[in-house]
Amino acid sequence: MSYAFSCNATYPLRVRAVLGLVLCAALIMPATFAAAAPPVPTVDVNIAKFAFVPKEITIAPGTKVIWTNRDETPHTVTSNDKSFASKGLDTDDKFEHTFASEGDFSYFCTLHPFMTGVVHVRQQ
Repeated sequence: MSYAFSCNATYPLRVRAVLGLVLCAALIMPATFAAAAPPVPTVDVNIAKFAFVPKEITIAPGTKVIWTNRDETPHTVTSNDKSFASKGLDTDDKFEHTFASEGDFSYFCTLHPFMTGVVHVRQQ
């Protein structure tokens, strides 16, 4: 008996089901075994009593800096070279920026220009 010309309709259905399962497994398996990316290092800077605390930090490239306004007065975080700038931050608002390249990044509050800080980005 030859199966090549079989009129049995369940054979193609079984083949399709197996192929469908193999395809699903092929799509799911890479996600299951993928290594989780290491967490991005973060550094916190508080805005309190009309100052950035700490005023200067040194970080490695790829580090995220998170500024949090702890004052009752709105503030901003704006780099001197305009590479990053926050909106006005109300109490407990946050602004974050990830520093990809090395350098010295001076910043200030546009509402209170006497408030200044510096982020030094260095390979460590």
